[in-house]
Amino acid sequence: MKTQLKEISPTRKQIDIEIEPDAVRAVYDRISDNYARAATVPGFRPGHAPRAVIRTRFKDQIRTEVLRELLPNAVQEAIAEHHVAALGEPELNLENTEALNQLGQMPLSFNVNVDVLPDINLGEYKGLAATRRTRPVKAEDIDRVIDQLRESSASLQPVEDRGAQPGDTVTANFLGTFVNEPEAEPINVEDVDVILGGQGVVPAITDNLAGVQPDEEKTFSVDYPADFSAKGLAGKLVEYKVKVNAVRIKELPEVDDDWAQSLGDDIESLDQLREKIRADLEAQAGNEAEGKVRTELLRQLVDAHQFELPERLVAHQTEHRFESVVRDMIGHGIDPRSPELDWEKARDSLKEQASYELRSSLLLEHIADEEKIEVSDQEIDDEINSIAEGSRQTPQQVRDVLTKQGGERSIAPRLRNRKALDFLVANANVTDAEWKEEEQESEASQKSE
Repeated sequence: MKTQLKEISPTRKQIDIEIEPDAVRAVYDRISDNYARAATVPGFRPGHAPRAVIRTRFKDQIRTEVLRELLPNAVQEAIAEHHVAALGEPELNLENTEALNQLGQMPLSFNVNVDVLPDINLGEYKGLAATRRTRPVKAEDIDRVIDQLRESSASLQPVEDRGAQPGDTVTANFLGTFVNEPEAEPINVEDVDVILGGQGVVPAITDNLAGVQPDEEKTFSVDYPADFSAKGLAGKLVEYKVKVNAVRIKELPEVDDDWAQSLGDDIESLDQLREKIRADLEAQAGNEAEGKVRTELLRQLVDAHQFELPERLVAHQTEHRFESVVRDMIGHGIDPRSPELDWEKARDSLKEQASYELRSSLLLEHIADEEKIEVSDQEIDDEINSIAEGSRQTPQQVRDVLTKQGGERSIAPRLRNRKALDFLVANANVTDAEWKEEEQESEASQKSE
């Protein structure tokens, strides 16, 4: 067998392969004889039809088997001979179609294209510069958390001396029929809590339930807007028969030591609660600042190392991100088939993100190689335990999932890259600077876009 390696691009190689006629003929004869022994051909005793007759009668089947036996082995041998680390399945192209019709009489020539990782010349990665700005914790930040804790500790108390008002919670049974669609299945729900004037509650429901008291019954219609969040109700006219079960008002607890003590055994006073909240917010702010430093250093690393990526790898990573986005949308009740969504623009953005992720991952792998960073079995076990704790699974359940994804060692590359990024940060010139309030405003603006 003769082979020749050609470089199509930094991420694509072509191997020209030629299999000598003698090698082709040996396989062709053997497979033909196998067919002759098993075939029943009119005019000949079973197993005694001439080879020429068999080759004519079973031409396509024999040729397929010959190629199925010769080509994969030849491709693997050629890839091994030239030490090519192929990504995915090689693309095979037959060049000499005439040889297919005259198997064994002339060389069988073809080529394969294989995707490969590019050669990366790792430049300077130590001593990169970054600025750490940590958001300060203010009194109003603590007050905001206190308000959230009060809301979560609120109780609903029955209202007995008046009718329902905006802000009250009305618990009722709803029987709804679609006015213009008599064949549609009616809405029948019980003990539904409706906060009058609350988010997502249409004004017609708030208006019609205002003033109601327990055991009261009302009938009214709601004309839902075309853009209503619940697609099954959008643009529909529904007549409701409502039976009120309870009217309750939210009561917030007093912000005092007794309330603070109710939040945890380790909290003895309101002042101690505030200190704990401050410590938690400061830890969160510190983690955010460290995350930004890591992101900035990784971005610098990628920007300083531009190289071509295999299209197949980029396409695979893009598709993976696309599927993740679709799953998230479905999980949040958003129909990914909506005509309002510009998937072409979204794919371009996802492709850009995928390319960045691949470049950063490859660079971190090279740093890990350069610095001889390895991952121990204990570190893998610790990571499994951490995943289990975060996902409320047992370590064995996590291991079962990992087995389907390539075993526990499938965690190792991710851990190794994380350690390489830790090394990058540890060897960077990181300076602390005062937090700028405009950065906070810029972040808020970016999140709202």
